[in-house]
Amino acid sequence: MSERSFGLGLQSDKQPGAYAALARRAEADGFDVVSVFNDLFFQPALPPLLEIAAATERVRIGPACLNPFTVHPVELAGQVAALDAASEGRAYLGLAAGAWLDRLGLDTRRALTAISETWEIVRRLLAGDDSGFEGRLFRLAAGNTLAYEPARRAVPLLVGTWSPRLTAFAAGRADELKIGGSANPALVRLVKERLAGSRTRLVVGAVTVVDDDDAGARARAREQVALYLPVVGVLDPTIELPAAESGIPDDVLDRFAFAGEPARIVEQAQALFEAGADRIEFGTPHGIDERRGVELLGSQVLPKLR
Repeated sequence: MSERSFGLGLQSDKQPGAYAALARRAEADGFDVVSVFNDLFFQPALPPLLEIAAATERVRIGPACLNPFTVHPVELAGQVAALDAASEGRAYLGLAAGAWLDRLGLDTRRALTAISETWEIVRRLLAGDDSGFEGRLFRLAAGNTLAYEPARRAVPLLVGTWSPRLTAFAAGRADELKIGGSANPALVRLVKERLAGSRTRLVVGAVTVVDDDDAGARARAREQVALYLPVVGVLDPTIELPAAESGIPDDVLDRFAFAGEPARIVEQAQALFEAGADRIEFGTPHGIDERRGVELLGSQVLPKLR
């Protein structure tokens, strides 16, 4: 993997076949990772990921991210094992506390415990460790192992979080930490400080709308950012958000999205790498027209950043 690497993040809202076409294009254009989001009320990430696995040969693939509040850790281990087998050892597991789970009446206040115990169970199952596990939220009785041979006895872990406590967990256990929904260099510098001394790579991902029509792309990005800014905006201690009724000004948009013509995206990404990001993941919807957006990312953005 190069020092700088790039991911394409896909929303699981497409018809079968669409994922393969986008992933093949991304792989051909030099992307290193293709991820599928697992947001509430969208399709589960695993079926699109299996389609992507069959359509690609080189890129790493995985869900960004699954959570242990809606799916038990044993099932999460099975999902990543299936994906790793289908991709011949290219899968990673993304774990996060999840968002909007209050709509299901779920209590996610013990996110650190849930994610740390989930990873321990997944790790033991893949490794063939049948000693069992007794946690505060989850348990695995001794003697239980996977009923099949996994492709690998270990897979990389990505933790998606803005939380200082989960960042500390990721610094000791995860291959990557992802700040989802941000394109803010100041936040990258802060999180990089929290990861100091660890080998955990820092991933930054956000809504991406790239098009030759700069104004049109930024207008589309504003619509997308407005959906999640109330969730992530309050988590960023480096920025003060304007009043909701005043809209999203340009400087705020540039902290929460990659938006505009290709040259503008290159400038934003360069600033993030200079701040300490190791990988940038360009998220949905990619463009005013998604296929065109992915094409522009591969042909006019990535080559300027390598």
